[in-house]
Amino acid sequence: MASVCFYFQVHQPNRLRHYTVFDNNEHYFDDYKNAQICKKVAGKCYLPANRLLLELINRFDGRFKISYSITGTLLEQLQQFSPEVLSTFDALARTGCVEFLAETYYHSLSFLYSHDEFIEQVNKHSKTIEELFGQTPRVFRNTELIYNNELANLVESMGRFDAIISEGADHILGYRSPNFIYKPQGCERLKLLLKNYSLSDDIAFRFSNRDWAEWPLTAEKFAHWINDVNGNGYVVNLFMDYETLGEHQWEDTGIFNFIRHLPEEVLRHPDNDFKTPSEAIEAYDPVGTIDVHNLISWADTERDLSAWLGNAMQSNALHEIYRIEQKVKSLNNEKLINDWRKLQTSDHFYYMCTKYFADGDVHKYFNPYNSPYDSYINFMNVLCNLNERCAKMKNNPIPSTETSELQVVSAG
Repeated sequence: MASVCFYFQVHQPNRLRHYTVFDNNEHYFDDYKNAQICKKVAGKCYLPANRLLLELINRFDGRFKISYSITGTLLEQLQQFSPEVLSTFDALARTGCVEFLAETYYHSLSFLYSHDEFIEQVNKHSKTIEELFGQTPRVFRNTELIYNNELANLVESMGRFDAIISEGADHILGYRSPNFIYKPQGCERLKLLLKNYSLSDDIAFRFSNRDWAEWPLTAEKFAHWINDVNGNGYVVNLFMDYETLGEHQWEDTGIFNFIRHLPEEVLRHPDNDFKTPSEAIEAYDPVGTIDVHNLISWADTERDLSAWLGNAMQSNALHEIYRIEQKVKSLNNEKLINDWRKLQTSDHFYYMCTKYFADGDVHKYFNPYNSPYDSYINFMNVLCNLNERCAKMKNNPIPSTETSELQVVSAG
């Protein structure tokens, strides 16, 4: 039996506007740029992909299943700039063949710096998913699949999750395969799903690469690779950014046609099926324990945290944003807390990464800055203003300003 478990990460950050040291405006985010990108990606990816996957679910009478992890930052932008996308996600939720996972609401690195903040964000995200899509998330994925034993034990202690997702990195698996269910070290009941990065990256990164020995990748060829798992594993976890469909891999690469024909080709083999993460952990027992002391992620060949913590600028910016946590929260001002949390989104620190800058590679995709140094200066200027707001509020308390809640969007 080879069960295919499709999981898509769906995320866009709140990009900062150009902010100088002389700026005193409390509006930090570039609404025009965020709206422009949100609408662009909605048109190229979210809407056509959602409609295609809904069509496939209906065509195969529920035998085709998928899952999503959608960040709170994107859900807010979709409601503001592209509400029709939320309607299509709601339609997918209503099929009963789509699972929505939990993560940090602001796609943050909070686990590394504040467990209290991490738990608050996870709870906020789960509540939002319940309100929008009528599901209570039972599977958790951390930002950028950042993971270690400590995270797994913290997630289990929250008492609301059955499984956690991480990267099937070679250095943690050794001779073992990512195509099985495992248990995290030290956990009693939490199960661990590991991304099959080789097959996932064949779609996410190599699909349109004409220099790749396997190009062109057809649904029939890919299904054959999945068939090869039979007898050597139970579940093929295909985890990738949703923007792979239509944005990272443009429509003219044939990516939508590939997805359109994939379920049929996979299901030709009588032992194959599609499962959501929750169904996968219910169907298969753990075959062993995975022990991960050092933090891993799904980023780059290193599978570490160097994309966000690889230089002094990133380390300083992250330290400073979490250093003021108690100061911000003590003022009990929702607008201030919301701004502070939007500044935690991992993308802000990714833009400061210097290890890619000379290469001009894919990591600069949607990067609004000319250099990592510009990103750092801009971020710290904003953070400086946020600090000044804290000082003013402490000296002159004002009533809390409630932020608007996301509303449930119905497909009608």
